[in-house]
Amino acid sequence: MKNILVPVGSSKNALSHLQYAVDFAEAFGARLYVVQVYNVYTKAGTMIKVDPIIERESLAFLNDLVSQIDTKSVEVVIRTLKGKLIDTLELACKAADVDLVLIEPRTNSISDKVFLGETSGKIIKQMHVPALIVPEGYTFSEPSHILMALKSAIIKKDHVLKPLKDIKERFKAVVDLLLVKTPYYNDGDFMVNDELRSIVGHITETENATTFQGVLRHYEAHNPDMLCVVRRKRGFFAKKWEKNTILKKDFHSAIPVLVLSELK
Repeated sequence: MKNILVPVGSSKNALSHLQYAVDFAEAFGARLYVVQVYNVYTKAGTMIKVDPIIERESLAFLNDLVSQIDTKSVEVVIRTLKGKLIDTLELACKAADVDLVLIEPRTNSISDKVFLGETSGKIIKQMHVPALIVPEGYTFSEPSHILMALKSAIIKKDHVLKPLKDIKERFKAVVDLLLVKTPYYNDGDFMVNDELRSIVGHITETENATTFQGVLRHYEAHNPDMLCVVRRKRGFFAKKWEKNTILKKDFHSAIPVLVLSELK
C-alpha cells in the first residue's frame, strides 16, 4: 500500500481523522493525499471570479488542519480539486495510483442518528476504490483480528483482496470469514477459492436475513477490531445504499470498516 487519499469535509472530527490517516499511512510507509473537492455554480449576472477565492480558502483550511497534527515521517500532499465529488475523486485516485481511501462517517452531517452522511455515503456507494471507514474520534491501533463478512465468496475480479492482504500481512492480523446465507443465496456462493482461503483462518456459516444481521449475531464470538465487507449491488449495504445517507439504526460500527471493491 503506497498511496492513501483522505477527502476532508468540515466536520469537528477532521483533526482526529487526519491523525488516524497519518498513523495508518506511517505503518505502511505510504504517501498521504489530503484533498478537498469544491464545486462552483455561477449565478447569472455575477462578475466576480469566485474560483480563486474558494480555492485559496480551501487550501488555507487544509494547511491549517495539517499544521495541527503530527505528520511524523509521512509525506503529506495537500490538494484542492474543483469538480463533481465522485468524478473528481476517481480521477485523483487514478492519477495518484491510490490504493485506499480513508473516510470519516459524517463529513458534514450533525445528526447523531446518521452513521454515514450524504458525502461519505456517496463515496462508499459510488466509488470503485477500496475504502476504510474510520469511526469518529477513533485512535489508530494495529488491527489484530479482522472479521470478513460475505454473502457470496465467488471472486471473478483480480486484485480485489489486495487491501485486506496488505493489512493482514503488515499487522500480522488474524482474518475470520463469516459466510451469511441470505434470501439471495445461490448454489456455489459458499465455495471459497484458494486465494481467499489462504487469507482467512476460521470459517463460520450462518443464516440471516441480511449480512449485517449475521455480523451482529456473531460479533461477540469473534470480537474483531476491524470489519471487512464488500461493495456490491446486492451486498452488505444494498438496502442502505438506496439513499446515500446511512442511519445508525440500519448500520453502525464502533471499529474501522474496510470496504472492498466488488468481487464479481
